[in-house]
Amino acid sequence: MGKEALVTGASRGIGRAIAGKLAEAGYNLRLTCRNSERELLQVQEELQELYGISCRASVCDMGDYGAVRRLFEGIGELEVLVNNAGVSYIGLLSEMEPAQWQEVMNTNLNSVFYTCKMAIPLMLKHHAGRIVNISSVWGSAGASMEVAYSASKGGVDSFTKALAKELAPSRISVNAVACGVIDTRMNQCFNEDERSALRDEIPADRFGRPEEVAELVMKIIEAPEYMTGQVIAIAGGFAV
Repeated sequence: MGKEALVTGASRGIGRAIAGKLAEAGYNLRLTCRNSERELLQVQEELQELYGISCRASVCDMGDYGAVRRLFEGIGELEVLVNNAGVSYIGLLSEMEPAQWQEVMNTNLNSVFYTCKMAIPLMLKHHAGRIVNISSVWGSAGASMEVAYSASKGGVDSFTKALAKELAPSRISVNAVACGVIDTRMNQCFNEDERSALRDEIPADRFGRPEEVAELVMKIIEAPEYMTGQVIAIAGGFAV
Protein backbone atom coordinates (compact mmCIF):
# COMPACT_ATOMS: atom_id res chain seq x y z
CA MET A 1 0.00 0.00 0.00
CA GLY A 2 1.52 3.33 -1.09
CA LYS A 3 1.74 6.63 0.70
CA GLU A 4 -1.35 8.82 0.46
CA ALA A 5 -1.46 12.58 -0.20
CA LEU A 6 -4.20 15.15 -0.70
CA VAL A 7 -3.59 18.28 -2.77
CA THR A 8 -6.32 20.90 -3.00
CA GLY A 9 -6.63 23.24 -5.97
CA ALA A 10 -4.70 20.80 -8.15
CA SER A 11 -6.16 21.36 -11.63
CA ARG A 12 -3.46 23.82 -12.71
CA GLY A 13 -0.58 26.04 -11.66
CA ILE A 14 1.10 25.40 -8.33
CA GLY A 15 -1.28 22.63 -7.26
CA ARG A 16 -0.78 20.71 -10.48
CA ALA A 17 3.01 21.00 -10.18
CA ILE A 18 2.91 19.77 -6.57
CA ALA A 19 0.73 16.81 -7.57
CA GLY A 20 3.28 15.90 -10.23
CA LYS A 21 6.16 15.94 -7.77
CA LEU A 22 4.26 13.79 -5.28
CA ALA A 23 3.31 11.30 -7.98
CA GLU A 24 6.93 11.13 -9.10
CA ALA A 25 7.86 10.31 -5.50
CA GLY A 26 5.38 7.43 -5.47
CA TYR A 27 2.45 8.94 -3.58
CA ASN A 28 -1.10 7.90 -4.32
CA LEU A 29 -3.11 11.05 -4.74
CA ARG A 30 -6.45 12.60 -3.98
CA LEU A 31 -6.77 15.83 -5.98
CA THR A 32 -9.48 18.49 -5.81
CA CYS A 33 -10.64 21.58 -7.65
CA ARG A 34 -13.75 23.73 -7.47
CA ASN A 35 -14.56 24.55 -11.10
CA SER A 36 -12.03 23.04 -13.53
CA GLU A 37 -13.17 19.41 -13.62
CA ARG A 38 -11.95 18.76 -17.18
CA GLU A 39 -8.45 20.00 -16.37
CA LEU A 40 -8.38 18.01 -13.13
CA LEU A 41 -9.34 14.81 -14.91
CA GLN A 42 -6.54 15.43 -17.40
CA VAL A 43 -4.08 15.74 -14.50
CA GLN A 44 -5.44 12.52 -13.00
CA GLU A 45 -5.05 10.60 -16.25
CA GLU A 46 -1.60 12.00 -16.95
CA LEU A 47 -0.17 11.19 -13.51
CA GLN A 48 -1.59 7.67 -13.41
CA GLU A 49 -0.16 6.95 -16.84
CA LEU A 50 3.26 8.48 -16.15
CA TYR A 51 3.90 7.15 -12.65
CA GLY A 52 1.57 4.17 -12.16
CA ILE A 53 0.09 5.61 -8.99
CA SER A 54 -3.54 5.69 -7.89
CA CYS A 55 -5.10 9.12 -8.36
CA ARG A 56 -8.64 10.13 -7.47
CA ALA A 57 -10.03 13.46 -8.66
CA SER A 58 -12.90 15.24 -6.92
CA VAL A 59 -14.74 18.47 -7.57
CA CYS A 60 -15.02 20.05 -4.14
CA ASP A 61 -15.47 23.57 -2.82
CA MET A 62 -12.84 23.52 -0.07
CA GLY A 63 -14.48 26.55 1.54
CA ASP A 64 -17.64 24.51 2.20
CA TYR A 65 -17.33 22.47 5.38
CA GLY A 66 -20.03 20.01 4.35
CA ALA A 67 -18.28 19.34 1.04
CA VAL A 68 -14.95 18.80 2.79
CA ARG A 69 -16.55 16.36 5.24
CA ARG A 70 -17.99 14.37 2.36
CA LEU A 71 -14.61 14.36 0.62
CA PHE A 72 -12.92 12.91 3.70
CA GLU A 73 -15.51 10.15 4.03
CA GLY A 74 -13.64 8.50 1.16
CA ILE A 75 -10.17 8.95 2.66
CA GLY A 76 -9.00 6.28 5.09
CA GLU A 77 -5.28 6.96 5.20
CA LEU A 78 -3.34 10.22 4.76
CA GLU A 79 0.34 10.96 5.19
CA VAL A 80 0.55 14.33 3.43
CA LEU A 81 -1.88 17.26 3.15
CA VAL A 82 -1.09 20.20 0.88
CA ASN A 83 -3.52 23.09 1.21
CA ASN A 84 -3.17 24.96 -2.06
CA ALA A 85 -6.73 26.00 -2.99
CA GLY A 86 -6.94 29.78 -3.23
CA VAL A 87 -8.66 32.75 -4.83
CA SER A 88 -7.79 36.43 -5.05
CA TYR A 89 -9.73 39.66 -5.20
CA ILE A 90 -8.12 42.77 -6.66
CA GLY A 91 -9.84 46.07 -5.99
CA LEU A 92 -10.50 48.76 -3.42
CA LEU A 93 -11.63 47.44 -0.05
CA SER A 94 -14.34 50.12 0.06
CA GLU A 95 -15.84 48.64 -3.11
CA MET A 96 -15.66 45.03 -1.97
CA GLU A 97 -18.93 43.34 -1.07
CA PRO A 98 -19.19 41.24 2.12
CA ALA A 99 -19.94 38.15 0.00
CA GLN A 100 -16.69 38.67 -1.91
CA TRP A 101 -14.75 39.05 1.34
CA GLN A 102 -16.32 35.87 2.67
CA GLU A 103 -15.46 33.92 -0.48
CA VAL A 104 -11.78 34.82 -0.12
CA MET A 105 -11.77 33.89 3.57
CA ASN A 106 -13.67 30.64 3.00
CA THR A 107 -11.40 29.46 0.21
CA ASN A 108 -8.03 30.68 1.48
CA LEU A 109 -8.32 30.34 5.26
CA ASN A 110 -11.41 28.45 6.40
CA SER A 111 -10.56 25.63 4.01
CA VAL A 112 -7.24 25.12 5.82
CA PHE A 113 -9.11 24.67 9.09
CA TYR A 114 -11.59 22.26 7.51
CA THR A 115 -8.99 20.01 5.90
CA CYS A 116 -6.69 19.99 8.92
CA LYS A 117 -9.59 19.16 11.23
CA MET A 118 -10.41 16.16 9.04
CA ALA A 119 -6.82 15.10 8.36
CA ILE A 120 -5.40 15.21 11.88
CA PRO A 121 -7.24 12.10 13.17
CA LEU A 122 -5.98 10.13 10.15
CA MET A 123 -2.40 11.20 10.87
CA LEU A 124 -2.71 10.55 14.60
CA LYS A 125 -3.43 6.89 13.85
CA HIS A 126 0.21 6.51 12.81
CA HIS A 127 1.66 9.30 14.97
CA ALA A 128 3.10 10.91 11.84
CA GLY A 129 2.17 13.29 9.06
CA ARG A 130 3.09 16.32 6.99
CA ILE A 131 0.91 19.39 6.45
CA VAL A 132 2.06 22.09 4.03
CA ASN A 133 0.01 25.25 3.56
CA ILE A 134 0.53 27.41 0.48
CA SER A 135 0.64 31.02 1.61
CA SER A 136 1.94 34.29 0.16
CA VAL A 137 4.50 36.96 0.96
CA TRP A 138 1.52 39.34 0.99
CA GLY A 139 0.39 37.63 4.17
CA SER A 140 3.30 39.35 5.88
CA ALA A 141 3.97 42.41 3.70
CA GLY A 142 0.39 43.24 2.72
CA ALA A 143 -0.62 44.27 -0.78
CA SER A 144 -2.57 47.36 -1.77
CA MET A 145 -5.80 46.46 -3.57
CA GLU A 146 -5.53 42.92 -2.16
CA VAL A 147 -6.55 43.47 1.46
CA ALA A 148 -8.73 40.38 1.78
CA TYR A 149 -6.15 38.14 0.12
CA SER A 150 -3.38 39.53 2.33
CA ALA A 151 -5.48 39.09 5.46
CA SER A 152 -6.38 35.51 4.55
CA LYS A 153 -2.74 34.57 3.95
CA GLY A 154 -1.64 36.28 7.16
CA GLY A 155 -4.17 34.05 8.87
CA VAL A 156 -2.69 30.99 7.18
CA ASP A 157 0.77 31.94 8.48
CA SER A 158 -0.45 32.29 12.07
CA PHE A 159 -2.54 29.13 11.77
CA THR A 160 0.56 27.25 10.60
CA LYS A 161 2.72 28.38 13.50
CA ALA A 162 0.06 27.68 16.12
CA LEU A 163 -0.97 24.26 14.80
CA ALA A 164 2.67 23.23 14.52
CA LYS A 165 3.04 23.71 18.28
CA GLU A 166 -0.13 21.76 18.93
CA LEU A 167 0.88 18.79 16.78
CA ALA A 168 4.64 18.64 17.42
CA PRO A 169 4.25 16.10 20.28
CA SER A 170 2.42 13.84 17.81
CA ARG A 171 5.23 13.99 15.23
CA ILE A 172 3.05 15.81 12.70
CA SER A 173 4.86 18.73 11.11
CA VAL A 174 3.05 21.84 9.88
CA ASN A 175 4.81 24.33 7.63
CA ALA A 176 3.89 26.92 5.01
CA VAL A 177 5.37 28.17 1.76
CA ALA A 178 4.99 31.93 1.25
CA CYS A 179 5.00 32.45 -2.49
CA GLY A 180 6.07 35.61 -4.21
CA VAL A 181 4.80 36.38 -7.70
CA ILE A 182 4.46 33.00 -9.39
CA ASP A 183 3.62 32.80 -13.10
CA THR A 184 0.16 31.25 -12.86
CA ARG A 185 -3.30 31.98 -14.23
CA MET A 186 -4.11 33.93 -11.06
CA ASN A 187 -1.65 36.64 -12.16
CA GLN A 188 -2.79 36.81 -15.78
CA CYS A 189 -5.28 39.51 -14.82
CA PHE A 190 -2.41 42.01 -14.92
CA ASN A 191 -1.56 43.81 -18.15
CA GLU A 192 2.03 43.96 -19.44
CA ASP A 193 2.79 47.31 -17.79
CA GLU A 194 1.58 45.97 -14.44
CA ARG A 195 3.58 42.76 -14.88
CA SER A 196 6.67 44.81 -15.72
CA ALA A 197 6.20 46.92 -12.58
CA LEU A 198 5.90 43.73 -10.52
CA ARG A 199 9.10 42.33 -12.03
CA ASP A 200 10.93 45.56 -11.18
CA GLU A 201 10.29 44.85 -7.49
CA ILE A 202 11.82 41.36 -7.69
CA PRO A 203 15.64 41.13 -7.41
CA ALA A 204 15.62 37.92 -9.47
CA ASP A 205 14.03 39.98 -12.30
CA ARG A 206 11.43 37.34 -13.13
CA PHE A 207 8.34 35.62 -11.84
CA GLY A 208 8.68 32.27 -10.13
CA ARG A 209 7.61 29.02 -11.77
CA PRO A 210 5.06 26.62 -10.28
CA GLU A 211 7.65 23.84 -10.56
CA GLU A 212 9.98 25.77 -8.25
CA VAL A 213 7.28 25.98 -5.59
CA ALA A 214 6.61 22.26 -6.02
CA GLU A 215 10.30 21.46 -5.51
CA LEU A 216 10.31 23.43 -2.26
CA VAL A 217 7.14 21.71 -1.06
CA MET A 218 8.75 18.31 -1.64
CA LYS A 219 11.85 19.36 0.30
CA ILE A 220 9.62 20.37 3.21
CA ILE A 221 7.73 17.07 3.07
CA GLU A 222 11.02 15.17 3.10
CA ALA A 223 12.64 17.35 5.79
CA PRO A 224 13.24 16.06 9.33
CA GLU A 225 10.08 16.24 11.43
CA TYR A 226 11.91 18.60 13.80
CA MET A 227 11.41 21.31 11.17
CA THR A 228 7.92 22.53 11.94
CA GLY A 229 6.11 25.83 12.37
CA GLN A 230 8.06 27.52 9.57
CA VAL A 231 6.81 29.93 6.92
CA ILE A 232 9.38 29.70 4.13
CA ALA A 233 9.36 32.35 1.41
CA ILE A 234 10.09 31.61 -2.24
CA ALA A 235 10.04 35.05 -3.78
CA GLY A 236 13.19 35.70 -5.82
CA GLY A 237 14.70 37.93 -3.16
CA PHE A 238 11.61 40.08 -2.66
CA ALA A 239 11.95 41.69 0.76
CA VAL A 240 9.00 40.86 3.02
